[in-house]
Order: sequence, then structure tokens, then C-alpha cells
Amino acid sequence: MGALCNVLNKVKPYLAIVSLQFGYAGMYIVSMVCLKHGMSNFILATYRHVVATIVIAPFAFVLERKIRPKMTLPIFLRIVALAFLEPVLDQNLYYLGMKMTTATYASAFVNMLPAVTFILAMIFRLEKVNVKKIRSVAKIIGTAITVMGAMVMTLYKGPIIDFIKSEGAIHHGTTSESTSKHMVTGTIFVLGSICSWSGFFILQSFTLKQYPAELSLTAMICFMGMVEGAGVSLVMVRDLSAWKVGWDSRLLAATYSGIVCSGIAYYVQGVVIRQRGPVFVTSFSPLCMIITAMLGGIILAEKIHLGSILGAIIIVTGLFTVVWGQKQRCERLRNR
Repeated sequence: MGALCNVLNKVKPYLAIVSLQFGYAGMYIVSMVCLKHGMSNFILATYRHVVATIVIAPFAFVLERKIRPKMTLPIFLRIVALAFLEPVLDQNLYYLGMKMTTATYASAFVNMLPAVTFILAMIFRLEKVNVKKIRSVAKIIGTAITVMGAMVMTLYKGPIIDFIKSEGAIHHGTTSESTSKHMVTGTIFVLGSICSWSGFFILQSFTLKQYPAELSLTAMICFMGMVEGAGVSLVMVRDLSAWKVGWDSRLLAATYSGIVCSGIAYYVQGVVIRQRGPVFVTSFSPLCMIITAMLGGIILAEKIHLGSILGAIIIVTGLFTVVWGQKQRCERLRNR
């Protein structure tokens, strides 16, 4: 039993982050459907954190009331910055980019996340690089391979690979031309969201060292994200009728993304970041692209090109190279 528990403790971070990738993939598909039906991305992001705050706050209040550190002004300002970086800036830029492209295309660019996070982690000295050590070389090479795979997906399309015959190429024939016109703008928005998301991981890593209460930090990020997002939404969307939500895809998108991708994700990421660091957390994001591509082809009738498949293979190779380098680092720290 002791050996089994030891094995489970080792694989828990992997299972947690892989599970989140399935959660994110579902969110991308549900959100895409919601945005296509006319919901404002600003309002969706705001409602998402209303739900997350309602779900997470009671658990944080009860479970961490004895261990919650004292709130100070520097920590509060960091929480405000965290709420702006991810709930407001990252999510709205990503929704805008996804709306101008496709769910599969946008999720493919998330593969840049490990590379950007790794670079920021080196800048802020959260990751030390020594080219004489194989673990550092592995992470550098893995990051480069991941970026190369994302470039293949972007620059090379190739023939369409029709794995699943779908009658429903609903909307695609009419929207392909308009989508290509906005591809450059959408790509810029997605790249901006990735930089913001990477900054969120780095700042979250620093904040957890001074405020080691993951649930409470998650609840406060969601609450401040709700407040800041509501302010941005009121400025960007003047039509009050746009806030109406019925029993439809709008409610599903807000509820699902709020519970899974904000509440649960922020908490799980915080726990794993404390154990393994921000680079480990972001290294699994390429898996989300593969899952999203499959779901997008089935549900949204999005076309999957040969370039996407080749890029995915290259990205997964880079992913495992980075994870191997991170594993070597963790084993070395444990041996100390």
C-alpha cells in the first residue's frame, strides 16, 4: 500500500493537468458555439467568473479559514493584477481571436504557451538553465520543437483529412471567406492572450509563495475578475439586453467554463505550480489542441488539414521532451 500511495503521489500532478486539458477543450467548443450565436465575449467572460466565485468562495471560506494568511496591500495588488491578466485580458483576447478564426486554429496557438512561459520563467529566475546539464538542454530543445510544430500547423495546411463524414458542415461554407479575412487579426489577439496567460502563471507562482492558500487565492482572483470584467463589459457593450441569459448555450458556456476552467483550473494549477513550477503546468497545453481538433471536427464540422496532424505530432514530441527535462529536475531536487 505504501508503494501504491507513492506511485499515486507521483502521477497525481500529471493526471490533474491532463484532465484540465480535456476541460479546456470542452470549454473552447462550448464557447465557440455560444459566440457564434451572438453572445458578447466580454459578457461571457464576466458571467464565467460570477459562476466561479459562487462555486469556489464557500469552499475557500470553510476549508481555509484557519490557514488563510493575512491580506496585505502588496498581495491585494497582485490579486488585482492576476484578475486583469487572465480573467479579463487573456480570456477576452482569446475569445475575440477564436471568434475570428476557428476553435481548432486558436487552440493550436496555445501550444506557444510552454515556450513563452519558459522564457518568462528564465527571465524571472523561476527556471535555471545550464546548457552543460541534459535536463536544461532537453527543456530548451523541447520548447523549440513545440514552437516548430505550432508553426507547421499555422504555415502549412495541406489536404483536408476527412476522418469523420459530417453532414453538418453547417455555417462553414458561408463563413470560410469571412474567417480568412480576419485570420491575421484573430492570430494577433490569440498571441496577445498567450502572453497574458503566461504572465498570469509567473505572477501566480510568486504570489503563492507569500499567500499559500490556493482556494482563497482562486476565489479572490475570480471575484476581482468578475468586478473588473463587469466594468470592461459595461464600457464595451452598451446594450443592456445583451446581458440576458436563458436556458441555452449562453448559460451552458458560462456555467461550464466558470466551474471547470476558472474555479477548478485556477485551484489545480496553483497546487501543481507549488509542486512542479509554472513550466510543468503549461507543458501539457498541446494536448488540448489535439482534443479540440477532434471535437471541433465532430461538433463544429471544422476541417482538419494534414498540416494540423503533422504539427500535432511534432508538438507532442516537444511536449514529452520538456516533461522529461522537468522530471529530471524534480528527481534531482528530491534526492537532495
